[in-house]
Amino acid sequence: MCHTDGPRQRSDIEVAHLIAEHLDTYKQRYALTPDQSAVVRDLVRCRTAALGGHLDVCASPTCSFERPAYNSCRNRHCPKCQGFAQARWVERRMQRVLPTHYFHVVFTLPSELHGVARRNGALVYGLLLRCAADTLLTLGRDPKWLGNPAQLGVTTVLHTWTRDLRFHPHAHCIVTGGGLALDGSHWVAAPAHFLFPVHVLGALFRGKLLAALELAWRAGQLIVADEGKQRTFDRRLRRLRAKSWVVYAKRPFGGPSQVHRYLGRYTHRIAISNARLLNADADGVTFRTRGSSTVTLSPIDFIRRFLQHVLPKHFVKIRHYGLLA
Repeated sequence: MCHTDGPRQRSDIEVAHLIAEHLDTYKQRYALTPDQSAVVRDLVRCRTAALGGHLDVCASPTCSFERPAYNSCRNRHCPKCQGFAQARWVERRMQRVLPTHYFHVVFTLPSELHGVARRNGALVYGLLLRCAADTLLTLGRDPKWLGNPAQLGVTTVLHTWTRDLRFHPHAHCIVTGGGLALDGSHWVAAPAHFLFPVHVLGALFRGKLLAALELAWRAGQLIVADEGKQRTFDRRLRRLRAKSWVVYAKRPFGGPSQVHRYLGRYTHRIAISNARLLNADADGVTFRTRGSSTVTLSPIDFIRRFLQHVLPKHFVKIRHYGLLA
């Protein structure tokens, strides 16, 4: 079949174009971290001649169609490079999905810890995922909740954004509807529409994460704005211990097929896709948030919000615990 270039139906606005166009102005106001610099470099070169490529030609001997096809950057923050990695990852994980119903639980980092998270990304994000999973596994081993102690399976996915790109670290957890008895003899099933009370999840998660943060602080692993002021940090922890923490139990999955759809939608999602960008000029960038709602930011503020979601190099944002480890 002979190839012809038809009209493009989608918008040609891209995150990479916005960054390239306004990067010099952005750097006059904000400094890029090494991780952010690497992401910026990859995104602006993605699918351009800078990364090389090949020439697509029509197989018909009577057609002279030629089109350059440039290589992708494969950066996990790039809106254009997640499809292949996502499909390959989901295919591998679906081979290990257990034939049971699943729950979706979201653990949120309190806003009082956002500053600490910004300065200690790898440490705090890792503790967030670990403590969220450990909360679920601990309750699974308590016979009070499932009738018998059991080892659950948990997959955690880190997201750091809201739909308008604000900083909002939280852990999405996919949890098996029950678990394997600790002696391995049988499956202990959870009810179809209930796993654990959210207030119990919140209280246990709060205790685990605050204990881990205090341990890291006393070991000198945590950088805070008031570094060296132990009493100030202790007061902050005491206030957080007295506060209710948000844990959200979403509608449970019906089975493995729904988990498959969820994995394909969430695991490799980035802060914003090109498809959500509606308009961009020198004055503002407009993008969809939820439904028909939109928000408009200045180009510099858009870039700043986007780059605050760059993860530390080598940080693993998808982790598996318990039976799914």
